[in-house]
Amino acid sequence: MSATPLPGIGVQYDLTTREHRHLSVIAHRDGTRTVNIYRADDPDACAQSLHLTEPETASLINVLSPAHHSPNLLSTTELGLVAERIELSSVSYWNGRLLGETRMRTATGASIVAVLRRAEAIPSPAPDFRLAGGDTLIVIGTREGVEAAATILGRE
Repeated sequence: MSATPLPGIGVQYDLTTREHRHLSVIAHRDGTRTVNIYRADDPDACAQSLHLTEPETASLINVLSPAHHSPNLLSTTELGLVAERIELSSVSYWNGRLLGETRMRTATGASIVAVLRRAEAIPSPAPDFRLAGGDTLIVIGTREGVEAAATILGRE
């Protein structure tokens, strides 16, 4: 990747993909961005140009490089909450124990809002719900809380 200052405009970043496609992003001084994609048969000829507002740019950055990416991540909100699937291993310390024994909400601030077991969903499991290896727990909380919950649930 190379960067070229554009006086009075901003900076142009050029890169060539693994497939030998040329693409550039102009970072304008006002916070907007222009994404240019060049033709495959002529890497100097612009095939498509897309101008993004500052909020659109922020959304694109979040999609391309989220703060936390996990295939188990279900959602995130602007409030800083995430919902994630955490599978309980058959060798987990918690296999066969009651949900309340985990003291999850007290220890992490995260809540187990549902358990998926085989083809069944158990919403809002009570503290006397017995966990089983292979259960998938839906946990919601802050990123830190959900990570702490995963650590607790991963205990063997």
